[in-house]
Amino acid sequence: MKNLLRKNKRGNILTENIIFIVLNLAFITILLLFLFSRTGDASVLEEKYAKQIALLIDAAEPIMTIHLSMEDAIEIAEKENFPAGEIVKITGNVVTVKLGEDGGYSYSFFNDVDANANFDTLNKKEYYFVVNEKQ
Repeated sequence: MKNLLRKNKRGNILTENIIFIVLNLAFITILLLFLFSRTGDASVLEEKYAKQIALLIDAAEPIMTIHLSMEDAIEIAEKENFPAGEIVKITGNVVTVKLGEDGGYSYSFFNDVDANANFDTLNKKEYYFVVNEKQ
């Protein structure tokens, strides 16, 4: 009788461990699939470029032109049928990046300058930003 109870306990522990491992693997797989699907997503790129542009403007001196390659963002905007010339807007001290009709991400900069965002119509894969003294 004691031998039967010991065998059943060993079998239960093994089964519980296997179920635990399988559930953990399933959870990790779902988590990784979610992360990989969101890595190149438009919302992530909007946030990345808005912050990057704001930091570039903060570091810029007046009467400066900054070129920024935005090839991946422009490709996503073209897939969404969103005009490439309207991806980046600067209003006051707020940079807004939109890659589609919905959403967008805004980030502000602290430098007291006038900044303009311009789409490079010759290269068509980058924007350039003109930073001037505030008037």
